[in-house]
Amino acid sequence: MSWLRALKETARSGLTVERRRLEPAVAARGALGLALVMGVSLALFGPAVAVSSAFGAFQAAIATFQRSWRPRPTLALASGASLAVSTFLGYLTGAHTVLFLALLLLWTFLAGLAWAAGPTAGIIASSNVAIMLVTVTLPTSVATAAGHAAVIFAGGVVQAALVVLLPVRRWGAQRDALADALAAEADYARRLRHDPVAPFDPVPLMTARNAAAVTPRQARTRPAELHGARGLAERIRPVLASLADPAVGVPEEGPQRARVRELLGAAAEVLDAAAHAIRHGDPVALLPSALATLRTPDTGEVLKGPSRRAALRLAALLSDVVETAEPRTETSEPHARGARTRPTLLRLAPLVLAQMRAELRPGSPILRHAVRVSVVTAAGYLLGTWLPFGHGYWAPMASVMVMRPDFSQTYARSVARFGGTLIGVTLATAVVRSAHPGTYLSAALAVVCAFGMYLLVRTGYAAGQVFVSAYVVFLLGMEGAGLTQTVRERVLLTLLGGLLAMLSYAVYPAWETPRLRGRLADWLAAVGAYAAVVTARYADPAGPTSPDVREALLKARAARVAWQEAVDRATHEPVRHRGLSHAAVEEAGHALAEFGRVAMLLEAHLPERGAPPVPAAATLAESLHRSTERGAKEVRERKQPHWDALRETVTAWSADPPDHFLLDKGAALLLETLEELTTALTASRRGR
Repeated sequence: MSWLRALKETARSGLTVERRRLEPAVAARGALGLALVMGVSLALFGPAVAVSSAFGAFQAAIATFQRSWRPRPTLALASGASLAVSTFLGYLTGAHTVLFLALLLLWTFLAGLAWAAGPTAGIIASSNVAIMLVTVTLPTSVATAAGHAAVIFAGGVVQAALVVLLPVRRWGAQRDALADALAAEADYARRLRHDPVAPFDPVPLMTARNAAAVTPRQARTRPAELHGARGLAERIRPVLASLADPAVGVPEEGPQRARVRELLGAAAEVLDAAAHAIRHGDPVALLPSALATLRTPDTGEVLKGPSRRAALRLAALLSDVVETAEPRTETSEPHARGARTRPTLLRLAPLVLAQMRAELRPGSPILRHAVRVSVVTAAGYLLGTWLPFGHGYWAPMASVMVMRPDFSQTYARSVARFGGTLIGVTLATAVVRSAHPGTYLSAALAVVCAFGMYLLVRTGYAAGQVFVSAYVVFLLGMEGAGLTQTVRERVLLTLLGGLLAMLSYAVYPAWETPRLRGRLADWLAAVGAYAAVVTARYADPAGPTSPDVREALLKARAARVAWQEAVDRATHEPVRHRGLSHAAVEEAGHALAEFGRVAMLLEAHLPERGAPPVPAAATLAESLHRSTERGAKEVRERKQPHWDALRETVTAWSADPPDHFLLDKGAALLLETLEELTTALTASRRGR
């Protein structure tokens, strides 16, 4: 993709306003906390302290909007505490340009590395640096700076207290994640009615799994309906695929296929009803027609063998889902068997540091981002100070807030911030210069802008920036700190910060496109290991809930999602494909998705513990492991992958296949999908 087209696509993405469900009650709670903090600070300490406290409360509220499964009060406290420390240290070195630059470089570098721990940590750390650039200009002495740091932390405490005292849709994020997983299963069942080999996106199930991990405090209050349904949804997916796939024994047309379509439709209705009940905390409302279809007594006469077993298993799992989804008064046990625990914030700190330290290696995109953002922020600060506009922090503040580890988000947010700042600063400055609002009216206008930002935070970066920019103008206007700056000067400094961010990615990039082969190889190795573990359980039956199968499946899902995210990031990068064309990316992804689907069919029919073993499955497992490991190595080395070991096994079985209805057919399908992968990669090499 050319640079011109890449800039066009990222600009369009950054200015897009998404239609999302608004949460006015949550936005009002954040604005209320901001108003309380600002009002008390104004009454007791004056405008300068009120500005600092407002930044602390504003940032703490934003932290609670981030996609995180941790308790919201914890996020607010962490944000307030880290911003307070940043502000105090910044003021201690603020009078010495060299020392402050050194601190700014270190703090921004650490904020860049914080993205290794996830987007929530990265956003909070980046916001701390941006706000520090403003708040360090407010105090006049070390004692005053300590006081400002204290009220900043107090702002975080107030927001945390309001989250506890005024809960809005408690456990709402976890409910939505689990409901989305069940709704995705329902959509999958409907698509299987028309396409028996339809693909399934594992992201909703992975999101629900992340949401299910709780801290010890959360475990004591988690609603019972949020415990158990996710595991059932995980087990339903392979049963749905097995019931629909013609390879298992149901013809593509005829009475058996008609009954399968009825069962899939009924399953979709039940899963949708369970998703609605969990999302809203209501009783499960089932359609009588869906229940009648699942309980039809002649299913055993129409369906035979594996399809009949799958139908009976599906009905049992759906019954468990309905029972689990019913709202109950008791909570789940803190240490329920199989529950995933999340470390507390204090125990999380060494884990985050370990993740950051792991990124200190050549070729790490997180390390490149940390270097980029620290250099750009320091350069923006120096340029903003040197230019005769005053309040030069607008430039580095814009840079640190828009920069992300990948190209698309950085460029999209740069355009969005400039557009939002242009509108927000223009409107706010016009109000300030025409109406000359006093301290308290400026504070009220700032609270209104904060409410607008909280309300629209999920609809797009550009919409939120309109209110953020106006908020900063009104807030600084309380103390008279920003009245000497014109709209032109503020906008030019914001444009300077955005341009520095965009230029840094062009000069020192971390392109995803050249790493696509590595991501594909990782997925191949992970899904190959999953298929090998599944087939090995036919030779050594351990039951459908074998832990090694579960662990291999999760690794394969994670590798697939990493591939999908890499492809999305690479789509708009202005670089040549370097070995993988767009067609090859699509075909290779489809081939490995099919490979995983066949492995999932094999998992759906795993023998029960103690069942007669199939010795030939051990040979298949070994050949799968060797073939996919070698194939992954060849993909990384840009060679044509070969599947000799697996082909030898399948060929040897042609004369004497194993005594199992699916194993021989499954091995042939696995080999076929791997050969499709080779074809896709070979065509890509020829097209270079």
